[in-house]
Amino acid sequence: MKNTFRNILLGGLAVTMIASCDLNLVPTDSIVYEEGTPLFLTQRDIAEFQNGVLASYRGLHYGSAWQTVEVMTECFNATIDFGNNYGFVHRLGSGFLASDDYTTGIWAGHYSAIKNYNIAIEQCDAVTDEALIADANILKGMALFCRASSYLTLVRAFAADYDPATAGTQLGVPLILKYDQLEKPVRATVQEVYDQIIADLDEAEALLEEAAENGNIVLNGNPTEGTLNLAGQARAIAPTVDAVKFLKARYYLDVHEYDSAASYAEEVIGSEAGYQLSATMPEMETEFMLDEGKESIIRLYAKKGGEGNVGCTLYTGVSSTDNEGKFFQPMFIPSQALVNAYNNSDLRKQLWLPTDMYPVKVQGTLYNGIAMFTKYIGNPTLQSGNNEDGAHYCKPLMLAEMYLVAAEAYAQDGDEGSAEAILKELKTARKAGDMTLDIMEEIKLEWLRETVGDGQRINCIKRWGDGLPARPAQRAAENIVMNTPVSDYTGRELASDAHTLVWPIPSYEIKISPALIQNPGYSAE
Repeated sequence: MKNTFRNILLGGLAVTMIASCDLNLVPTDSIVYEEGTPLFLTQRDIAEFQNGVLASYRGLHYGSAWQTVEVMTECFNATIDFGNNYGFVHRLGSGFLASDDYTTGIWAGHYSAIKNYNIAIEQCDAVTDEALIADANILKGMALFCRASSYLTLVRAFAADYDPATAGTQLGVPLILKYDQLEKPVRATVQEVYDQIIADLDEAEALLEEAAENGNIVLNGNPTEGTLNLAGQARAIAPTVDAVKFLKARYYLDVHEYDSAASYAEEVIGSEAGYQLSATMPEMETEFMLDEGKESIIRLYAKKGGEGNVGCTLYTGVSSTDNEGKFFQPMFIPSQALVNAYNNSDLRKQLWLPTDMYPVKVQGTLYNGIAMFTKYIGNPTLQSGNNEDGAHYCKPLMLAEMYLVAAEAYAQDGDEGSAEAILKELKTARKAGDMTLDIMEEIKLEWLRETVGDGQRINCIKRWGDGLPARPAQRAAENIVMNTPVSDYTGRELASDAHTLVWPIPSYEIKISPALIQNPGYSAE
């Protein structure tokens, strides 16, 4: 049993490694698991599997999991040194195929993780020892949360945006709810996927609320300090009731149930956990550089030297030489469109888009005065060498998003007063200036400013029915940005109905399961 158990956990940990890098490999690890095999015989068994589930969840954030989305947008330009990394995704032309390494890697990473979540759920249901049931219920609640999170990511990326009129017929993604290596799935409808997401979240909320009320402690044997209030706490080391409510707010915004979206978002904002927006530069630095602020709903385990570290070096790539000092060697840099989105007083522009941190080195030449994207430059307490290496704690759920969800939900429901009031709280904290635009345009702009780099942009564009504008180069960076041909790079625009806003089902999946139907606009290759 123990060997079987370890093999399953390794499957989850493999996802972490793949998703944090280039996501260019399809997981092929074999899981030695037979249905009905009891895995949870002791409290330690449950705790260890809990760590594996959280490792799977952690591995699906940052790195390529987010960068793949971001380089599609108007916010970033490829430098002439980008080496075609994310090239097809960035250009979104005819070369964007169903075999693209980056999008197929995200598909593979999430379904590999779902495998682990499904096994955890099945095993928790099989526990009959009264001494283990409370711990098993905590694990089940977390696994249900993680599964819902993966399915929400998958259906947003690989299906058209949720439309109440067509969700019952529009193809979503395969629903795999039970471990079965031989299953050849078919695509469920968008409605069926969203129905499963809310069913998982409802059950997760009930289980974690019960655990919180009973004062149960989670993560016995986890190599991290501190305890966890399962109701909620800033920088929680595992999913809590507040984390579930966070995902419910996302869910209800997607399905156009705006009262519920606003309600859940407000519950997280007003939680007794005491989450708080950063409103000064020291607070912003503490939150986004040191990962120690009060905005993160979850902050998963990491340590210096690698384990748990998640990074985004695509935008920075800090190096140094004895005679030149430190310099950036980025593959992608902020576009002029992103720079122009902020006023000069905005704390986010000052912290995330500096022009004077280090010069930029491209093809052996140093350039000064170029705005760089440093939101994920790295936490120095996790840094292994002398140069910033992008290492961070995984913080996938941030408080500011709840202000954005609530504001958008109120606006979509016709309550512009409430929308403006809650958006002002975020804008005031970030020093973003007064409102000068129509309320929905203000909300859209704040989504861009606040969540840039977080893998949210394409989902927002789809939800609003908008297209993507061109991505003009920074004036100071015109010599180092790819611009040939213009239509593939700085001039790239996408209409709101562009088929590439919905990613292709991986070609290898269709070869294995011929019943899977490809999304419109893509060939089988």
